[in-house]
Amino acid sequence: MRAALTRYRIIAYVVGVVLVVLVAVGMPLKYLGDNSTVVETVGPAHGFLYMVYLVAVFDVGRRARWPLGRMLLVMLAGTIPFVSFYAERKVSQWARARAESPEPVAVTS
Repeated sequence: MRAALTRYRIIAYVVGVVLVVLVAVGMPLKYLGDNSTVVETVGPAHGFLYMVYLVAVFDVGRRARWPLGRMLLVMLAGTIPFVSFYAERKVSQWARARAESPEPVAVTS
């Protein structure tokens, strides 16, 4: 679980930064400055990184046994600027809370 959380935290931060660059720099340059270079380079990079983000969220969610709704909300967090940073903090809190309250071990006869 710890390694999956670390992978998720890294990719969440990277996806968040790339999305902010795309929206805060690329979009104004494209629509106000008539220069689409940033959008054409950062856009596909964000798309690829978002796919990696989805896999990382699925991995953490599966290991932590999240309900489907939670997993989908965290997945959507990578599409809204700055929300992936918030989601990363919440996921870290959920993971810490889960680590502090381990599940009972099943006893077999």
